[in-house]
Amino acid sequence: QVQLVESGGGLVQAGGSLRLSCAASGRTFGNYAMGWFRQAPGKEREIVAAINWSGSSSYYADSVKGRFTISRDNANNTVYLQMNNLSPEDTAVYYCAASLRRIHWTVTGSLYDVWGQGTQVTVSS
Repeated sequence: QVQLVESGGGLVQAGGSLRLSCAASGRTFGNYAMGWFRQAPGKEREIVAAINWSGSSSYYADSVKGRFTISRDNANNTVYLQMNNLSPEDTAVYYCAASLRRIHWTVTGSLYDVWGQGTQVTVSS
């Protein structure tokens, strides 16, 4: 069974930076496509970024492109989300997710099989 634990959330001023981490345990982490999602109050969950098993390919939502970077360290079973130039619109609970299927990466939440508990990111203006 795979477990995911996010960390690194917090309160930051607009223009600041945070780095989220997602530590995986259980099965072979290096086989999974990984994604970061977020959900703001009153809004639907949305994809933020996704990365393939090797880290050679990634996807970013238009709203974070150029500001956020997804990366992974398979040796340490961890995926990261570096968030720069944060704005209040980035305030949300951020979730990492793993797809146990043989896929490249995906933006479709239903194709992710394991989810972390979430970490709160709050950006003040």
